[in-house]
Amino acid sequence: MGRVAINENSATFYWPGTSATINFTGKNVKVTMKSFREKGYFYAIVDNDAAKAFKFETDSVKKEINLVENLSEGKHTLQLYKLSNNTSANVLYGFEIGGKAKLQKPSQLPKRKIEFYGNSITAGHGVDVQPGMKDAGQPELFNNYYSYTAITARHFNAQSSIIARSGIGIMLSWFPEIMPEVYDRLDPFDSSKKWDFAKYTPDVVVINLFQNDSWLINRPEHQEFKHRFGTTKPSEDFIIKSYRDFVTSIRAKYPKAYIICALGNMDATEAGSKWPGYIEQAVAGLKDGKIHTVFFPYKGRPNHPNRKEQQMMADELIRFIDKTVKW
Repeated sequence: MGRVAINENSATFYWPGTSATINFTGKNVKVTMKSFREKGYFYAIVDNDAAKAFKFETDSVKKEINLVENLSEGKHTLQLYKLSNNTSANVLYGFEIGGKAKLQKPSQLPKRKIEFYGNSITAGHGVDVQPGMKDAGQPELFNNYYSYTAITARHFNAQSSIIARSGIGIMLSWFPEIMPEVYDRLDPFDSSKKWDFAKYTPDVVVINLFQNDSWLINRPEHQEFKHRFGTTKPSEDFIIKSYRDFVTSIRAKYPKAYIICALGNMDATEAGSKWPGYIEQAVAGLKDGKIHTVFFPYKGRPNHPNRKEQQMMADELIRFIDKTVKW
């Protein structure tokens, strides 16, 4: 599920929230994996029991990892779920099932489909940061499974595609790439590997971007500000047009989808912020009855949202979808 590259003898996961699920009988399961760029972090979830999920890492060494042992007789499911950022590419070479092993017919994916475009909040940056810990973006502290995206998708029993990277923006990011340049890629770091949008047509698209833009347009000393704007801060009209242009590009891919233009729950939605208004003006200019806005209130503390705060965002988004979307 999600944007996964299917290769001749492997599958590669790039984006947070991508997953692979098998149905089987057997006593134990191993997986062989390797990661490029940086370590990747995954859950192995047996029989949909996320409370007992086994968290593991993959690194630059191709190796076999024990996922589960001593299973009961009968049929089981196992889901591999990517928790971490899109800055690792993770190659799955295969599963090995022990005992009286048999691979069962795969379950059909849900009919409902949601796609998310976002930054650190959407990727799950810092979800597992505990009180007193530094929120420094360590890969092991991402947990997309408990982000508002994944919680919302599970609530509606929907497929999810999560196109997110910590630090990304629409006009400028903390690094060279911006979302309008990577949203159509399979591999976010390879412009030649485009995604085939015909493979996945969502009923609902949620965009939660502009948090990083709201910081960086006030940092003329930052190299990405200089790269994009030179010495002149973008005008409000430019900001609104940049957002409208990105939403227009999504609408061109998905003519029938509901599009929810969200923002929050970090300080871009604090009291007095102009950024929700920029989004409202961009949406109003599109004159499209199936494009809506949702703003998650500022959570009142500087760090990235934890599990409780992600759940609050999911609850609000679920209420809005229940009220607005007919699927």
